[in-house]
Order: sequence, then C-alpha cells, then structure tokens
Amino acid sequence: MVSMRPFVFTPIRFYSGSAEKPSIKLVAELRKVTEVSITKAREALAASNNDVSAALQWLQNDLTVSGAKKAAKVAHRSACEGLVSAAVLSRGTGSSLSSSSSLSSYNPHGHGHDGVRAALVELNCETDFVARNDLFGRLVADVAHTAAFLTEPSDSSTPHQTHIRPVPREQLLDAPLLSATGERPKGSGSAGLGTVGSAIRDTIAKLGENVVLKRAVSVVHDPVPRTRRDLGLRIASYAHGGVVLPTLPPSTSQGRIGTLALFALKSPRLTPLLITLDFREELERIERALARQIVGFDTTAIRGEGGEGALYDQPFMMFGGALEEETVGVGLARWARKKQLILDTDGTDTGGLEVVEFVKWTVGETSDPA
Repeated sequence: MVSMRPFVFTPIRFYSGSAEKPSIKLVAELRKVTEVSITKAREALAASNNDVSAALQWLQNDLTVSGAKKAAKVAHRSACEGLVSAAVLSRGTGSSLSSSSSLSSYNPHGHGHDGVRAALVELNCETDFVARNDLFGRLVADVAHTAAFLTEPSDSSTPHQTHIRPVPREQLLDAPLLSATGERPKGSGSAGLGTVGSAIRDTIAKLGENVVLKRAVSVVHDPVPRTRRDLGLRIASYAHGGVVLPTLPPSTSQGRIGTLALFALKSPRLTPLLITLDFREELERIERALARQIVGFDTTAIRGEGGEGALYDQPFMMFGGALEEETVGVGLARWARKKQLILDTDGTDTGGLEVVEFVKWTVGETSDPA
C-alpha cells in the first residue's frame, strides 16, 4: 500500500527589481522637508518609486484628503482654546525713519512706509496643549500676517465708523496664506502654501483637533498727505500669555489676550521731532506701555466711563515700572508738553498724543465673529 503525503502549498514571493525598499537616507531626506512620521515617509517613497519630489506631492495629496476627512470628523467639537495674534507690518508716521523698524520691505500697494498696516486674529483649538504647539503658533502668525498684508485701505468716499475694521472670515479663509517669516513651511510642496482654509485643514490632520478661525480685524491707512505735516497715525500691539517662538519676526505677537491700538499725533513740530532718534524711541516706549496698559487692566473704553474701564482714568503704568500716581490722560498730556508736542497758545492747548481707537480680545470670550 502506497502512503500518500499531504500536499503542502508553499507561497512564492515575487520581488520587482524596480520597487526597492526605501533607504534610510531617502527617508531622512524626505522627513527633513516635512513633519511626517517615518512610517508615512516610507509609504510615500514606496508609492512614488523612491522619487523624493513625487513623494512630496504624494504626501501633499494624502494630507489634503486626510485633512478634509479629519476636519469633517471633528467639526462638531468645541474649540475654546487657542491664540490671539497681532501682526504689524507698518507702524505708521515716522516708522520709515526708525532704526528699530524691520518692516520697510512690506509695501504691497506702493505707498510710503509711513502708512499703517496691521491685523489681529483669533484662532481656536480644543486644548491648551495644542495652543502651545509650535505648528499652531506659526499658523496663527501666518494668518495674522495674511490679514494685514492683503487688506485694502478704506475708501475715503465711504467713511467708516471705526478705523479698525472686521475682515470677512470667509474671504480670509479663501485667501492665499502668506508666511510671517517669508519662508515656506515644511511640507508645503511645489504648489506653495495654499489658502488659509487649506492650511487650517492640514493642521487639523497633523494635530488631530478641531481648529477654527474665529475672527479677524485689520487697520490699514495710507500715509498722511505731505501737506499735513502736523498730523500722524501710529499703531501699537501687545499680546500676553502665549509661547514665544524665536522664529517669528518682532512685528508679530501672540497670546491668550491681545490688543491693537491706534494713536494720533498732532503738532506743528511733529516733523522735526520725528527726525530725532531719542523722540522716536521714547514714543515707541509710550505706545508699548499703553498697549500693555490696555491688556493689563479691564479696559473697555478710551474715556468717559470712569473707573478701571476707561483707559484715560486708569493709574498709569509706565515702562513696566511702579504704579504712577497720575492717570493715563494726565500722564500723556504731561509727556506731550515735555516733548513740546503740545503748544499752549492763548491758554488753549493744541496738539499731543491721543489714543484714537483700540480692540482687545481674550481667547474664548463670547462675541460675534468678524
């Protein structure tokens, strides 16, 4: 009797000579220009036959698809954390003369550097942990920079009630994202940065949380006409409670609470004063002190309400020093007289430094989005 052995099928693997396993060098090269995991880098290289350029495009396409899916999945989640970010691209009158100004290259409409151009945005996420992530911090800085750069000056024939105007949210989401540092972020691919909206979706895919652009405002003014050398506009900003990112320019600030404040200068001596470096440096210190004052107190108006809510009635905290005995209004008038911005003519004070308008936001506060 013949004994029959059971037939055992042994699978045979066929290897293609053209589909080589991605080398450690290629994986490292791909990760150097992206923020993906080792596993995702290998997957991208395998799908693109170890072509790094093609792998970058594959990753971008994959991020777009996964970002859209993730955004839809987390859209119902509450996003009450995040950051407020201010971007000041042109500080205003005298900024082109300032040795400390690094903003003179931002001149998108061909105007002089003495114009005002700035924006404030609030970007929300779900947790404070993500709000302190560098990727989230760079994104909110880029969105603020974009809002400031792309906003058109107000039409003088259509006067507005306020100088600081809301930026329509949908309009900003559709705008091309501009980098605050001038550098292309990792993984942006050959197509560029995309739009603000697509960048937010990409961030959702990377961080796994709902990210929402809550609101944005901007203030943009052309330089004061040369025929009015006695007038000037200045802008100051301050934000508190965020993580400092050394890669961001000094024109950008971000935190849990922030402000943009518009100032007016009026004096027949304005032009000769602005030529003086000491005056410009002290003017900038005054503006920073006022911006910190607005953030540090429960400031709700410039004047008229009385108590802590009215800026001009608050005790003046100057240059980060001790509490002054005089109010903000009295302190500004004293400083303007000392610098001869105010000239007393026939008993009437003319000129000085005035706070024209400000906006102050705190992350997560209840408000109607812009």
